[in-house]
Amino acid sequence: MSPPITFDELDLYVWEGKADILERIQRCMSSFDVDVIRADGLPPEQDHTSARASLAVISVSVIESGAAPVTTEQLQGMPVIWVAASSRERDSRTYPPEYLHVLPFDFTGAELRTMVAKLVRQLRARAAQPEKGDTLIAHSPAMKALLAEVAAFADCDHNVLVRGETGVGKERIAALLHRGHQTYGKGPFVPVNCGAIPDGLFESLFFGHAKGSFTGAMNAHRGYFEQASSGTLFLDEIGDLPRYQQVKLLRVLEDNSVTRLGSTTPIRLDFRLVAATNRNLREMVASGEFRADLFYRLAVIELNIPNLEERGVDDKIAIFKAILTDVMKGQEDVIADLPYWLTDAISEMYFPGNVRQLRNLAERVAVIVGQLGAWDQPLIQRAMALMRGTTPTVTGMVVPEGRGGIAVDGGERKNWNSSERNKIIAALEANSWKRQDTAQHLGISRKVLWEKMRKYQIFDNEPGIPEDA
Repeated sequence: MSPPITFDELDLYVWEGKADILERIQRCMSSFDVDVIRADGLPPEQDHTSARASLAVISVSVIESGAAPVTTEQLQGMPVIWVAASSRERDSRTYPPEYLHVLPFDFTGAELRTMVAKLVRQLRARAAQPEKGDTLIAHSPAMKALLAEVAAFADCDHNVLVRGETGVGKERIAALLHRGHQTYGKGPFVPVNCGAIPDGLFESLFFGHAKGSFTGAMNAHRGYFEQASSGTLFLDEIGDLPRYQQVKLLRVLEDNSVTRLGSTTPIRLDFRLVAATNRNLREMVASGEFRADLFYRLAVIELNIPNLEERGVDDKIAIFKAILTDVMKGQEDVIADLPYWLTDAISEMYFPGNVRQLRNLAERVAVIVGQLGAWDQPLIQRAMALMRGTTPTVTGMVVPEGRGGIAVDGGERKNWNSSERNKIIAALEANSWKRQDTAQHLGISRKVLWEKMRKYQIFDNEPGIPEDA
């Protein structure tokens, strides 16, 4: 039995074009708490703090009359019901692929209400579902300290600069800062990759443009600054922004307003800025690559995300298990038997791509286990060897080439304590290369043993090197 149809607190925007559908829709919805709104242009700014749901009903005649199609961005994420002139066919030339909800021109009230009810249920189910990645794994002191800083600064209005290597999760920290703000957290979170802004489009993308401001500008466009108003603007890879664009960003931050291309009317802004980079902005300021005044504007609060090595073995294994569980949904019984040789190998691996690279490995392992239904050790070891940049052999053993696949040069070897390295290898051999037994034999923790093995590039069953090497 299907759930009852309810439309409490719903805004229904209608673009009727040449079709006479507005009054029919108003009659169909007259018994419910629905505001049916004529939308000749774009919908007004959405109140992100409101509990009301929003849908759009658009006649195909809006497109057939030669008007520009209404885009997802212009609709601010609202689901769309397309009213066809005659056919129910979902012609990709007429209907954008993301809009698959179609009614005939002669739709009945029951058909309209059923489709609206379906979309409203989907919207509310999505809103009630916790956002993926709400929690971050943090067993290490470094990560716990970071999350404590995030909690402390989340509800302040100042700009934040997030620093960290590639793949450590800078956007996730930015999202936590956004959700933790009592006011801006109820607004939009707009992520922008500054390194992917095409030359010549910075002004249009960030500032927006007025209708008719240039050839092809058939509709007004809200830039990133406006889209983030009442919420958070996240500028990722801010260090990749050229200097001539940096000064334009600085002007917006100082004036708290933006003027669209082709317009003379400034638009007041109210958003929080979170920027992120994997580059050393202080060095870039010293070399003249980054404006000092913009840096001080961005770095009111600075947060540094530790890399995977700094987080330690416990975080690394816990993250791998969490990713594997997410990728292999429905195979919890298989994941429960995660073999020790796999976790040992992961704990010893170096991931220059951090969590992003660890996810890549988890997905590789998931494919192997999913296809074979078992933890195929030789095959998984070969996959891990290829990721490390080492050479897999027929037996599944690997020939080490150094940390992260980079050959260890003579300078690094000179810093090795050969006596300690040989002592560790001898202890491993005496204890059949069992990490826990070896750690107890040496009187150190298993974590310290792992760190020393990484430092001295000790791989399974590797012989010691001469004292004078």
